[in-house]
Amino acid sequence: MKQVKVLAFDVFGTVVDWHSSIKREVEAMNLDVDSDVFALAWRAGYAPAMKRVMSGELGWTKIDDLHRIILDEILQEFGVNHLSEVQKVELNLAWHSLDPWDDAVEGLTRLKSHYTICTLSNGNIGLLTNMAKRARLPWDCILSAEVFKAYKPHPDTYLGVARTFDLQPEEVMLVAAHHNDLAAARECGLKTAYIERPIEYGANHIKDVSPVAENDFHASSFIDLAEQLG
Repeated sequence: MKQVKVLAFDVFGTVVDWHSSIKREVEAMNLDVDSDVFALAWRAGYAPAMKRVMSGELGWTKIDDLHRIILDEILQEFGVNHLSEVQKVELNLAWHSLDPWDDAVEGLTRLKSHYTICTLSNGNIGLLTNMAKRARLPWDCILSAEVFKAYKPHPDTYLGVARTFDLQPEEVMLVAAHHNDLAAARECGLKTAYIERPIEYGANHIKDVSPVAENDFHASSFIDLAEQLG
């Protein structure tokens, strides 16, 4: 770990609890839908929407705009047709107000005392900045797919962090709650740390958080990771 200078963090699901936060906002809008299912459906549209961009079907599109495209589709699917444009805009901004996991702020603050910490998220810069401001996330730097014009798991995102800080890939560690994200980072030469988030998809959808041997670290929380890294 003496070699690692920068910790880059996935955000949605790793740093913030998107499911509970979106569920709360859906309930506040009185949509008369199952808020758990609606939140999962909104998130499920994320990967297919990004593939439309990366395949060239859509031009470069920031996540705020992809979230709105998905929202319009699932509102139709759930039979919600009474929202005004103002209400749709407000609901789409729910992604800017996601609550951090309980260990996030303390853990990030401890890690920041030894490493440069930054985001590496598909979220756009405005979204990530608003989220950090509200949740008091102590980033040294906000990096986004928007900077690299590529979504994870494209190599340009992971290698872009190293280039931003003029480092070798092995001097950067990706911290994430998703094995596919970490696997892509390892292929680019980054170190990796897996964080357990068993209720990322809600308490009724417990996620398998079993260790994967290829990861350099496996931690139950950011505080646990800070203790492991020393």
